[in-house]
Amino acid sequence: MINIKEDERLDKLNHSCAHLLAQAVQHLYPNAKFWVGPSIEEGFYYDIDLGDEVISEEDLPKIEKEMKKCSKSAKYIVRSEITKKEALEKFKDDPYKIDLISRMDDKDTVISCYTQGDFTDLCRGPHVDNTKEIKYFKLLKVAGAYWKGDSNNKMLQRIYGICFDNAEDLEEHLKLLEEAKLRDHRKIGKDLGIYMMSDLVGRGLPMYLPKGFTLWNLLETYIRNKEIKRGYLHVQTPPLGNVELYKTSGHLDHYKDSMFPIMQVEDEEYVLRPMNCPHHMVMYGNDIHSYRDLPLRIAEIARDCRYESSGSLKGIERVRTFCQNDSHIFCTPDQIESEFKDVVNLILECYKDLNITDYKFELALRDPEDKVKYYPDDEMWNTAEDALRKILDDIGIPYKEMVGDAAFYGPKLDVQVKPAIGNEFSLSTCQIDFCLPMKFDLTYVDSNGEKQTPVVLHRAVFGSLDRTIAYYLEETKGALPVWLAPVQVKVISVNPEFQGEYANEIYIKLKDNKIRAELDNRNEKLGYRLREAQTMKIPYTLILGDNEKDNNQVSYRLFGQKETTTVNVDEFINMINEENKKIG
Repeated sequence: MINIKEDERLDKLNHSCAHLLAQAVQHLYPNAKFWVGPSIEEGFYYDIDLGDEVISEEDLPKIEKEMKKCSKSAKYIVRSEITKKEALEKFKDDPYKIDLISRMDDKDTVISCYTQGDFTDLCRGPHVDNTKEIKYFKLLKVAGAYWKGDSNNKMLQRIYGICFDNAEDLEEHLKLLEEAKLRDHRKIGKDLGIYMMSDLVGRGLPMYLPKGFTLWNLLETYIRNKEIKRGYLHVQTPPLGNVELYKTSGHLDHYKDSMFPIMQVEDEEYVLRPMNCPHHMVMYGNDIHSYRDLPLRIAEIARDCRYESSGSLKGIERVRTFCQNDSHIFCTPDQIESEFKDVVNLILECYKDLNITDYKFELALRDPEDKVKYYPDDEMWNTAEDALRKILDDIGIPYKEMVGDAAFYGPKLDVQVKPAIGNEFSLSTCQIDFCLPMKFDLTYVDSNGEKQTPVVLHRAVFGSLDRTIAYYLEETKGALPVWLAPVQVKVISVNPEFQGEYANEIYIKLKDNKIRAELDNRNEKLGYRLREAQTMKIPYTLILGDNEKDNNQVSYRLFGQKETTTVNVDEFINMINEENKKIG
């Protein structure tokens, strides 16, 4: 999927198309008030206040038709500059523009506007020269968006669209969007019975159905077994904590806006935890440690809660409660390099098993000019950032430096994946931390009998299991590999009256061998049952007739194929079990 922001011409064209949309809306809805209409990676949008009127998806063709009229009028798009005082007068009837203007620096600020025919908009630009250049566009959807992204403000109507320089590129993009709909994990999750949402339970609070929880457990077992082989020790900590814990860590100062409100419980204050590191710091501090004990690798599949605005929620990709595959490695300074390399190798090993190939590494650094966001210790930051650069250079992996993206306590390596739908995001991370061990007064005794402060690596291979499942459902279109499929085998008798008992025997044998199977002995047509197995994207469908029954065999059909292969029962079981070895 193309990124509009990476192409200067398309960025300008889509920004101009947002203005064309606003002009058309103004013609059709004279009382409309306009907030902002930027170009974005996926095209453009405009946030509009229509008062009591509501635009639905059915209204988009009407707006497109008016946009085409505005385009064909071939009006020059003219930039003009006015003072703040003039701008306040010009847009006095639009409270949203007045808000924008009022927040500009001072009365002498020069403000730019763009005019095309009968429409003028407040804007920095740039834009194309003439409306006739804006020919090949499509309005995609309507959504709600709070003014300024604040749920306490009025809900505006946001219209999304896309614009290209030619019909071929637009058509190709629309085909990709249709493909994306088929990959949307929200649709796949519903169709395959992976998870559900309920407003009665709460927005952004997923509930995993039996098949989804099976998938969840498989991923959890997979990563836990990987960690056990590398010497990680698994623990369990509570999903909430005393406010004093987050004051000590500094998260309350730096992360409060992403935390749920504080709860008063008797004479104490508690909060749902947004991350696990403070709990693990306290756990390390529970014992006296020698340098011989290090590295100490504490791991947990931990339930966390973060406040996300309702507009940002998306299936199980962006939720209000999620499980992190989290770990904190307590080590000496001279162990940082080997431990960090081992984390990177673990990430790459997991990506290979899951066939994740489209990813890149980003080194997130602090912005030295930001004196508020980051822990104020220049020496600590320089040491940590130089250490990470050296490690990554020694490993030989390419990376991009991202100034201003570090955690408040230290730099980090993020592994960005590009999903089939939407923007790239961090799936894995490893962060180096000299800060929190000092805040919690953590120590170990070195070889000279002196107390030293350990270094901590914060590490998550699967940033969250929820997001990993969402990503993987979209990558595979729900056709999961055998070892991760909630149902690996569907057992179908050709005629339940004659082969039903044999089908049941095979089903029991598969279950006895820990193969995830379902039996379909319903009195339905064979074709219907086969199609249903394909719809549910089950990797193997066994079709059992008289020949299979008489010879103690099974005939299997792979998902997406029509050919069948006949083998003896034990051979089939061994084939599935070989796939299951990836679980560990």
